[in-house]
Amino acid sequence: MTPHPTSVRMVRCPGCGGDSRYASDNPWRPFCSERCKTHDLGAWGEERFRVPATEPPDPSGGAAPNADPT
Repeated sequence: MTPHPTSVRMVRCPGCGGDSRYASDNPWRPFCSERCKTHDLGAWGEERFRVPATEPPDPSGGAAPNADPT
């Protein structure tokens, strides 16, 4: 009896969008190549991947300060 071949999971490479083997024999997973992995690392180093900042809530609740009526 021969063992069943294990299926290899294919994923989309985050670098180039091509197919990438998501298996232990791919040292660059989830990337398809060393080039794509290095390119992505460089983008992080240059801070090209940013999360938009949101303004913190106004501690006064957004109300205008009380004006002196006199």
